[in-house]
Amino acid sequence: MIKISVVIITFNEEKNIERCLQSVQNVADEIIVVDSFSTDKTPEICQKYNAKVILHPFEDYSKQKNFALEQVENNYILSLDADEALSQTLEKSIIEVKQQWTKDGYFLNRRTSFCGKWINHTGWYPDRQLRLWDKREGCWNENKVHEKVKLNASAQKGFLKGDLLHFSFYTIQEHISQINKFSEIKANELFLRKEKAGLVKIIFSPVSKFIRHYFFKLGFLDGFYGFVISINSAHSTFLKYAKLRQKHQSN
Repeated sequence: MIKISVVIITFNEEKNIERCLQSVQNVADEIIVVDSFSTDKTPEICQKYNAKVILHPFEDYSKQKNFALEQVENNYILSLDADEALSQTLEKSIIEVKQQWTKDGYFLNRRTSFCGKWINHTGWYPDRQLRLWDKREGCWNENKVHEKVKLNASAQKGFLKGDLLHFSFYTIQEHISQINKFSEIKANELFLRKEKAGLVKIIFSPVSKFIRHYFFKLGFLDGFYGFVISINSAHSTFLKYAKLRQKHQSN
């Protein structure tokens, strides 16, 4: 049977981290938490669950997660965010694959709770993520936000049954705050790549995003919050390109 190191990065996650740690108790042979100097009870909660807490300054999400990979004892990694937890079905799937590991990495579906409602459409489900893999076959890419695990070209990939439960935003305001933060990071990335945003892109890209999420991704089936997510996704696209245009004008 293989041994799995569970890796989590944190910063002031006391309202989420215990749920996450409880969900991995039956699958984790080691728990590594890389914390960005939390000022709440996050480190204390982690130590209750025998997690090894390592303090490390935060640069960006990919660098923080790749730093965490360097701290583990085992080659097989299960990477979670603090606001995520394993469903019982996914826990069972991971236990089974520990006994018979056949691929280099495994995808799973992430199901998100938004303001207390599970989102089943709107481009948010199934949100397929590669979170369980052999670290000798890949690591996190260089994206500063929305980072993903990049496996070697020859790596074999599988899929696990069950959902990774994502308790994302408790209020609409939390979502809007993250949109403002992430759109700034993305605009900086695009600016450094010398990409530009004309008025046509600023106007029509958000409209296209809303139509795709609300109609083609069936956001209307998620009711009010499907509409809110679709609007916020369009607003995120607008901010990203508007900020990019402003950076070029300022420069």
